[in-house]
Amino acid sequence: MRTISILGATGSVGASTLDLIRRDRDKWRVVALTANRSARELANLAREFGAEVAVVGDESCLADLREALAGSGVEAAGGPDALVEAAARGAEMTVAAIVGCAGLAPTMAAIEKGGSIALANKEALVSAGEVMTAAVERHGATLLPVDSEHNAIFQCLHGEDLNDVRWITLTASGGPFRDASRAEIEAATPAQAVAHPNWDMGAKISVDSATMMNKGLEFIEAHHLFPVGLDRLRIIVHPQSIVHSMVEYRDGSTLAQLGPSDMRVPIASALAWPGRMDTPCEPLDLARIGTLTFRAPDEDLFPATRVARECASAGGAAPAVLNAANEVAVAAFLAGKIAFTKIVAQCEDVLAKGIPAAPASLEEVIAVDAEARRKAQGLMAIV
Repeated sequence: MRTISILGATGSVGASTLDLIRRDRDKWRVVALTANRSARELANLAREFGAEVAVVGDESCLADLREALAGSGVEAAGGPDALVEAAARGAEMTVAAIVGCAGLAPTMAAIEKGGSIALANKEALVSAGEVMTAAVERHGATLLPVDSEHNAIFQCLHGEDLNDVRWITLTASGGPFRDASRAEIEAATPAQAVAHPNWDMGAKISVDSATMMNKGLEFIEAHHLFPVGLDRLRIIVHPQSIVHSMVEYRDGSTLAQLGPSDMRVPIASALAWPGRMDTPCEPLDLARIGTLTFRAPDEDLFPATRVARECASAGGAAPAVLNAANEVAVAAFLAGKIAFTKIVAQCEDVLAKGIPAAPASLEEVIAVDAEARRKAQGLMAIV
């Protein structure tokens, strides 16, 4: 029996993880489950899985959590410090799925315990790549990527020498506007942007997919996870989302990981690594699918991947600034305050205001993020 903590248990990644654990209960003991505000849902999960502790990030929800857990024997806690303490309980496996910079400190706390981290928090490597990877090496932790693209690359690289890699190719669905005209993109509404054709995701990540910023941020993540050099990383649009990414080797061989559009597949890969485990996912029926297509991204219509690549090349604080500016711009778009095409443009405007020195600690990363958000909000005020 292995111990596991799930940071972000009520989100999509957390729900998929618990679904897998539910099907194989004898192999897992749940240490900690966390959520932001969903106290009742979290309490139900904590009771079901016999968690040691349940934590809400928003401390104002702690009273509701305590009431829902009364008599269960599950410890209840709330607030940012409690999230860190839960992550530091030393579970053998920690699923890091807290969205946004709120997940940075808990993820770092888990890394410092030296266990395995199933990483679904983008900010850990986009905003704090150098800081996080240095901590992983220092504490002997193991990062297991859960994003479908990075997990696919991880699988394709298993047992191989990075020096033999010619290309790492991240595939992108292209989002809901992949076949849209410029005029249609300029008139895009929030409802259209969140209607992803392949994946069931939250509003923010769906908009990121629509702008292709999600793929740009994944490019930055891949740079930290698989250090082959930026010149050997590339992106290709693959509308069917069957090939999740590919690695080409110097002998001309290309290894690709294929699977259904179901997050339980990469999560299961991380949970069972270096082995395999059963999932309830339907097997691929390639005869039914029939055709797999690929095309180069259009960076004229979707400049986000270019901007992200430039930030990855600049390094230092640039990716953290981009990530923060994008979050503010996406929120403004979803609120109807800016047009869809202004999301990436606003990010470029924030970047043009100057990049601070490279952060050397998690505290400095968080300070860079906060300052970039202030600049982005200032731009929103004059739109």
